[in-house]
Amino acid sequence: MVSTTVSEVGLDAAAPHAHATHDTNTGISNTKLAMWLFLGSECLLFGGLITTYLIYKEPLAGQGPALADIVDIPFTSTSSFVLLMSSLTMVLAVSAIERGDHHRMRTWTAATAILGATFVAGQVYEFTAFYREGLGFTTSRFSSAFYTLTGFHGVHVTVGLIMLMSLFVLSLRGRLPEHKAETVEVVGLYWHFVDVVWILIFAVVYLIP
Repeated sequence: MVSTTVSEVGLDAAAPHAHATHDTNTGISNTKLAMWLFLGSECLLFGGLITTYLIYKEPLAGQGPALADIVDIPFTSTSSFVLLMSSLTMVLAVSAIERGDHHRMRTWTAATAILGATFVAGQVYEFTAFYREGLGFTTSRFSSAFYTLTGFHGVHVTVGLIMLMSLFVLSLRGRLPEHKAETVEVVGLYWHFVDVVWILIFAVVYLIP
């Protein structure tokens, strides 16, 4: 009788953790569902920005240099590779927290943040070089569309960096236990989205003539 009571108490104590994810009718948690909905709206945003860029892709004569004349494809390709590698380190961070390996989780999270920061630094350098070549934000409709599209993506990467550093600090303070691994997974979803969007932007802006 006593053992039965103890078992019931144990089940009651475990219940909050078992239902902490608050699954919806879709089979995923409210937090993850909210992130998917947010990413869906972001797809619309970037779709509009990419469409605008394509409309004003060719600068008019006398309105600054063409992007093909000033862009450094090897540099941008290297920067893009760095960002894509950060998706791998993000996957490793999620895997580590699910195993309860907090040290490796912090290591891979920091690596993801460093790779992301390197990409942002490369983007700032590239913008500076373009400006010196005569391609400013207000030079033409093309340049405005270009800087708006790539700049918005840079802002999204920066927001992702803030999320990553928040995870790192929470883990250091012991406020990110295994049963909250979904928090890291949700941040990972956002980070992978940012990487996938950049693949599309890189192809449209830098590779397609």
